[in-house]
Amino acid sequence: MAQVQRMSRLMVKTLRDDPADAETLSHKLLVRAGYVRRTSAGIWTWLPLGKKVLENVARVVREEMDAIGGQEVLLPALLPREPYDASGRWDEYGDLLFRVKDRKGADYLLGPTHEEIFTQIVKDQCSSYKDLPVILYQIQTKYRDEARPRSGVLRGREFQMKDSYSFDTTDEGLVESYGLHREAYQKIFARLGLDYRIVSAVSGAMGGSASEEFLAPAAAGEDTFVDCPACDYAANTEAVTFALTPVEGVEHGPVEELDTPDTPTIETLAEHLGVSASATLKNLLVKVDGEIVAVGVPGDREVDLGKLGEHLAPAVVELVTAEDFVGRADLVRGYVGPQGLDKVRYIADPRVAPGTAWITGANKADKHARNVVCGRDFEVDDYLDVVVVEEGDPCPACGTGLKMGRAIEIGHIFQLGRKYADTFQLDVLGQNGKPVRVTMGSYGIGVSRAVAALAEQSADSQGLCWPREVAPADVHVVAAGKALQTELALDVSEKLGAAGVRVLVDDRAGVSPGVKFTDSELIGVPQILVAGRRSAEGVLELKDRRTGEREELTVAEAIARLTV
Repeated sequence: MAQVQRMSRLMVKTLRDDPADAETLSHKLLVRAGYVRRTSAGIWTWLPLGKKVLENVARVVREEMDAIGGQEVLLPALLPREPYDASGRWDEYGDLLFRVKDRKGADYLLGPTHEEIFTQIVKDQCSSYKDLPVILYQIQTKYRDEARPRSGVLRGREFQMKDSYSFDTTDEGLVESYGLHREAYQKIFARLGLDYRIVSAVSGAMGGSASEEFLAPAAAGEDTFVDCPACDYAANTEAVTFALTPVEGVEHGPVEELDTPDTPTIETLAEHLGVSASATLKNLLVKVDGEIVAVGVPGDREVDLGKLGEHLAPAVVELVTAEDFVGRADLVRGYVGPQGLDKVRYIADPRVAPGTAWITGANKADKHARNVVCGRDFEVDDYLDVVVVEEGDPCPACGTGLKMGRAIEIGHIFQLGRKYADTFQLDVLGQNGKPVRVTMGSYGIGVSRAVAALAEQSADSQGLCWPREVAPADVHVVAAGKALQTELALDVSEKLGAAGVRVLVDDRAGVSPGVKFTDSELIGVPQILVAGRRSAEGVLELKDRRTGEREELTVAEAIARLTV
């Protein structure tokens, strides 16, 4: 027996117009269709229809996590400061962390993620190799104090997330646990009906040896990814690599100093000399944990500060200001070159390879230098992929031009290794009777974000269009208006419910058929069954919400069709 939900008793208020502050499709439609309502900036109330969809996504996640041996727990959202001090993340999270004090002045936080607490639980509960491996997970509300919450439930200050953690005694065991999660995620997103890509990612402050993201392509996505049309390579733009290929056998002339007044930018320099920007070397000055560092990239490319920050995490990266040049005669603003920067660490993109020659700053006001050769006139301390990736950049795997797209991150998996185990000294007694340091994996799925991603991918011009697995009902029965039609709609709804079909029936009195039909399209249940003009004959019209295909069926035929 499945639930029959009558709209005459359902708390749902649909809207004809888009909310004034809504920018993304999912934001507009989830509000208009009565699934969510804004409580405050980045804080959302899930109304009855929305809660059903949210719970259906969570159910699929639970089933697949249980299938790989995951054990569900529920940790507190209000957490003490001390574990996060120990890991360094009390400070690393910065303004993203919701910090609170109790009446005694003790510090707490609202959990953004729970690696520290899970590590402590396993340390408390597991003492022997016989207790491992173990996979623990929870589905819980997380909190992050976003500076600019936007896009509805896509980027909120609180959100539903599944986070799981694997604990193994060997690196090989970690790889196996990682693989189990990877396969489970593929099953979860396939069941949810999401179009997704698995892409390489950077671990950043999370640490670890491997990291992959699950991205749902969508115009509203905040992540940019690339994939190769000729092979299976795909990556977050922050993880795209460029091979370092030294240039050999090319003779370059000596360094030549050029008079270049009023040319502090690449654009003014290239115009003054009549050269392409790609012939110049751009040197961006940043501060890494307060220390000035120079970053070199070809003049026609931009430094991706996010990518740089991921490479250097957990160090804090920020741009220099005018004050940073005070007392630094070696740093001439707008005319910095890598030659002679003895007191500054020099990071370069692999495109600045040994043997390449550049036009760059001469470290003198209104002066540049030509034929400055990497490896001859300056050395690179560290090579990092730090340029903003562009459409057509070569695929690291096969060399074909890459394609770019926007996507929503719906999942992320990490091989954390022993970062948190080292912090909390998580050891178990090994087979040889000696302590063994445990290795960990961390795996997240945005449950509420998956709802928004589904809305983005499946909606059409009429409204939402849910896959059956997550829809709030299997069929939306519409009584066109007259008493006979309402009677038939309620009768077939009860029979469908008895057959195990989840039913939403629009039996509202005083609502026009046009409004009911519009609401059925907007709400997006996969099948719409209408008791209309042929109700006296016991004939209904079944419409597929996605394809628009219609057919007339008797009550018995409709029940048989919808219970398949």
